[in-house]
Amino acid sequence: MSPRTLVFAALAIIFFVLPSLTTFLVDWRWFGEVGYQSVFLTTLTAKSLVGAGVFLIALLWLAAHLRHALNAASAAPASFTTREGFTIVLPTRDQLRPMALLAAAVAAALIAVFAASEWMTVLSWWYRTDFPAADPILGHNVAFYTFTMPLLDLARGLALALILLAAAGAGGIYVFAGELALTPFGLRMAPGVRRHGALLAAALFLVLALGAWLDQPRQLLTMSGIIQGGSYADVHARMPAALALTAASLVGFLLAIAYATGRSTWALAAGAALYVVVLVGGGLYATVIQRFVVSPNEQVRETPYIEHNIAATRAAFALDRIDDRELSGDAELTRADIERNRETIDNVRLWDHQPLLQTFGQLQVIRPYYDFISVDNDRYDINGRMRQVMLSPRELNPAALPSRTWINERLVFTHGHGLTLGPVNQVDPEGLPVLFIRDLPPISTINMPITQPSIYFGELSNEWVITRTRAREFHYPKGNDNVYADYEGRGGVQLPSFWSKLLFAIHFRSYQILLSDDITQESRLIFDRQVQTRVSKIAPFLILDEDPYAVIHDGRIYWIQDAYTVSTRYPYSAAGANRINYIRNSVKVVVDAYDGTVTLYLAEPEDPLIQTIGKIFPRLLRPLDEMPAGLRAHVRYPEGIFNLQAAMYSTYHMTNPAVFYNREDQWDVPAIDRGTGDTVRMEPYYTIMKLPGEDSAEFIQMLPFTPRRRDNLASWMVARSDPDKYGQLLVFRFPKQKLVFGPSQVVARINQDQLIAPQITLWDQQGSSVIQGTLMVIPIEESLIYVRPLYLRAQGGRIPELTRVIVAYQNQIVMEPTLEAGLSRLFGAAAGGAGSAGAVSAAGAAAAAGADAADRRADREEAPDEPEGMTALAAEAQATYERALAAQKAGDWARYGDEIRRLGEILARMRQ
Repeated sequence: MSPRTLVFAALAIIFFVLPSLTTFLVDWRWFGEVGYQSVFLTTLTAKSLVGAGVFLIALLWLAAHLRHALNAASAAPASFTTREGFTIVLPTRDQLRPMALLAAAVAAALIAVFAASEWMTVLSWWYRTDFPAADPILGHNVAFYTFTMPLLDLARGLALALILLAAAGAGGIYVFAGELALTPFGLRMAPGVRRHGALLAAALFLVLALGAWLDQPRQLLTMSGIIQGGSYADVHARMPAALALTAASLVGFLLAIAYATGRSTWALAAGAALYVVVLVGGGLYATVIQRFVVSPNEQVRETPYIEHNIAATRAAFALDRIDDRELSGDAELTRADIERNRETIDNVRLWDHQPLLQTFGQLQVIRPYYDFISVDNDRYDINGRMRQVMLSPRELNPAALPSRTWINERLVFTHGHGLTLGPVNQVDPEGLPVLFIRDLPPISTINMPITQPSIYFGELSNEWVITRTRAREFHYPKGNDNVYADYEGRGGVQLPSFWSKLLFAIHFRSYQILLSDDITQESRLIFDRQVQTRVSKIAPFLILDEDPYAVIHDGRIYWIQDAYTVSTRYPYSAAGANRINYIRNSVKVVVDAYDGTVTLYLAEPEDPLIQTIGKIFPRLLRPLDEMPAGLRAHVRYPEGIFNLQAAMYSTYHMTNPAVFYNREDQWDVPAIDRGTGDTVRMEPYYTIMKLPGEDSAEFIQMLPFTPRRRDNLASWMVARSDPDKYGQLLVFRFPKQKLVFGPSQVVARINQDQLIAPQITLWDQQGSSVIQGTLMVIPIEESLIYVRPLYLRAQGGRIPELTRVIVAYQNQIVMEPTLEAGLSRLFGAAAGGAGSAGAVSAAGAAAAAGADAADRRADREEAPDEPEGMTALAAEAQATYERALAAQKAGDWARYGDEIRRLGEILARMRQ
C-alpha cells in the first residue's frame, strides 16, 4: 500500500470513523450512568438490523442490475480520437466492474442510513397494539393507519428509489457501451436493453399498484372539503378510482412482462397508457361527482361523513370524556357567596409570570451569574393550608461569569442554588411579592426546608462540567467570601483512567480534560444537563411539553416533565397544531435536579401508542403508583395538551351534523387588549378554586370561550389536577339567551371607565409605566367576577410593583389597592374586616404574614355589639388613611388625592 493511500485512509478514519466511534462510546457510558442502557441497546440493535438488512437488499439489487448491464460492455480495450487529435482509451468491462460495485455500495449505504433512521417505524409495526376503534368505511383498525401504513409507505419509497437508481445506473452503462442511444430517428436500444428496461418497468408498476392501493385508506387521513377524512366524493369516487388504478397497475405489470418476453411490442406502451387514462379519468370522475352530485346537496351528502369526523376527533383528542355542565347564569352574588368561596378568593393569582420574573431577577438573583428562567405555578400545603404559589429555581448562567476561564466554567461554577417561592396573591407594603423561600442559602419561613438546594440539572444548564476535582466547587456567595462544596451525588460519568479522559477530550474537543491536574480518578463528568435534552435522549419518540416545572419534595428540587404520545394518522380525526390528530399525556417524567436521575412514569396505560412503546422497551416505564406521594401531589394537567384540546373543543363541542356544517355555535378563545394597543389571545391559567357544585376547592387549569365574532362569554373549560380527580375535563356553559360579559367586553369597559382610565393614563405620564396583568375569570357559585392586577414600573426601572387590583362584576367595575378592598366595594365589607387576599398596605402585609381566616372569624366574634359592618369600615378607613400618609411622604400626590377621596367615601358610608 502506497504512502498516499495510507494518508488517505488515516484521514478517513480521523474524520469519519473516529467521531462516530467516540460518540458511540460516550453514549454508551451516558446511558449506563442514567440507567437506560437497555433502551440504548434496543435502539442500536434495531438501527443495525434495519440498516444492515436494507443495505444487503439494496446492494444485491443494484449490483445485479449493474452487473447485467456491464455484460453489454466490450471486454476488449476501446478508444476514440477527438477532433483535436487526442486518443482516449475507454475502460474495459473488467475495469468498470469494481467501480460499479463501489457505486452500488455507496448508494446502498445511503439508502440504508435513511432506512435505519426509521427504526421506530419498523419496531412499532412489529410490536403494534390494536386501538379500541376501527375506521367506519373500510373497517381497518386504527392500528393499521398508525403502525402498518407508515411501514408500507417506507417500503414503497425504498423500492421506488432502488428501481430508479437501478434504471439510472444501468442506463448509463448501456449508453457507455453503445447499446442505448438517441438518434435522429428516435431512441435506439439493443434487445437486451429492452428486456432489462421492461423488467424494471414491471417492478415500477408493482410499486405503483401498492401506492394506488394505499390511496384508498389515505383518503380517510387527508383534508377533503369541509372535514378531515373521507368525504362523499372520496368514498364514492376517489376510493373506487384508487382501486381501479391498482388494477390498471397490475395490468401494466403483466403487459411489461409480456413486452420483456418479446411477445408484443406494443404491450409496455399500452400498460403506461392504461395507467395514465385511469389516473386522469379517476380525477375527472371525482370532480364531476363533487360538482354535480355533492355541491348542490352538500349538507345532506356530507352528513354521514361529518358524523364520522366528529366522533373520531372527539375520541382522538379525548374530548368524548369531557363532562358538559349547564349554568343558569342568573345567580346574584352576595357577600355570603364570597365568604363561602374564601378558598377561591384567597388564591386569586395577582402576580403574572413576566412581572414576577423581572422582580425575581432584580431582588433574588444575588449575583450576575445566576438567572431565573421561568416561573412555575403550583400548590403546596403550607402550615396546614393549601396555598397556590409561584416558584422559580435559581440557575447558573455560565455566559454571565465575570471571568470565563476553562477552570471557572468547567470545574468551579458548576451548579445553580435554591429557588424563590411565594404566594400568588400577597405583596409587601412596597408592592413587591411576599417570599416564603428566599436568599442564599435558601431561607424558608414555612414548613418546607430546602436541604439540598444545588441545581446541576435544569432548564438552562446544558454545558458539561466536571465535579469532585481538586478545584473546589462554588456553592453560594456569603458577604465578601464564597462558600464551597463537593458534589456527593451519583450523576455524571466517572473518569478513572487516561483512556476515559482521552475519550471525552476527543468528544468535547477539550484537551484540558487530558492535561488538567485537578481531575482525579474520583472525578465525574456531567453532561446533557438540560432537562428536555436529557429526556429526549432517552425517549426521542415522545413529544415533550414546552414547560418542565420544578417541585420541592423532601427538601430536594425535582423537575416534572410532561410527555405526549401523538399521531398524525388517526382516520377521520381533524388535525390540530403540527398536524397532530391524536394525543395522549401518557408519560410523566421526573428528573432529580441534583443527581440527574430520570424516571418515566406511565400515566395513560390505556393508550395503544404507549402500550406499543412499552412492548419495545419493557424496562422504560414505571407505573404511576410508584411515584412518591410527595411528587404525585404536584402532578398537574399540562398546558400543552389542554391548549390543543381547548382549540379542538371550540369546534367539536358541536355534535349535531347540521349545526356543525353551518358552524352555528363555533367558539373562540377571547382576545383582550394588553394595555399597549395590541390584543392577545388568553392563555390557560392554573388556580385553586371551588367549582360550581363541588364541596371544596381544588387545583385546576381553566380557559374561557366566547362565541365566534362575538364578545359575550359562552362557556369555560376546566382541567382538574388533584390526584383523585386528575385528568377530568369539565365545560361549564352559559345559556345562549343570557348575556354574560366576556373578557374583551370587561377590558373595554375598564378602558372606558371615567375613574379608572384617567388614573391609568396619569400614571403612564408621570415617569412610570403601567403594566396591565392577566385578566382572570373567577367563577363564584354560578356567576363570575373578573380580576385584573395593575403593576407600576418606574421609568428606567426594572422592578414592577403591584399597585392596584381591578375587580369587575356584572355592570360594576372598581379599582382598589387590594382585591379584598375591591370585593368590599362591590359586595360590602366582610363582617370582621378585610380579608387577606392581595394585601398591599402595611396592615395587610402583617395580616398575610401571621393571620389566617380563623383568626379573622375569632375577631368578629369578640365584638358582637358593634353595628354590622362598622368594624370593617373603621379598619378600611384606617388603612386608607395610612396609605394616604405614605403617598404624601413619597410625594405621590395623585395617589394621595385618590386615597383622600376614598377615605371620604368610607366616612360617608359610616355616617349612613
